[in-house]
Amino acid sequence: MSESELRSQISAKEDDITKIEEEAAKKDASAEKEVNDEYDSKIDDVKSNLDSEQSKLEEATEKAAEWAAKKNELSTTVKALSKEYKMLNKEKGNALKTKLKQIETDKKTRIKPLMSEIKALKKQLAALEKAARQE
Repeated sequence: MSESELRSQISAKEDDITKIEEEAAKKDASAEKEVNDEYDSKIDDVKSNLDSEQSKLEEATEKAAEWAAKKNELSTTVKALSKEYKMLNKEKGNALKTKLKQIETDKKTRIKPLMSEIKALKKQLAALEKAARQE
């Protein structure tokens, strides 16, 4: 192989790496959007319910004597909603982390053989350059 062919192959492999990295960046953004689309509305609904129920809880506490039964009911609801809100936020974070990790693993898996090929091509190029200098 000639020097220019080797350089051309190296350049092509480096272009492939750039494409893979750009693809991974797009997948990162897509994964984030997908997770946000899946969880944000649920989280907003639960947060809205939580805020509403917390407000009602505060009112019930002020009128504790009149509202004792209602206070207990609302406390249970707020606790459940708060737990669900925290759980959904945690699930969202875990889902995004998993997707991003999967994308990164895929990227590394696809880049590794290309890097090996580039290394081999660079060795060939170095050998050609060394032979050309010795002539």
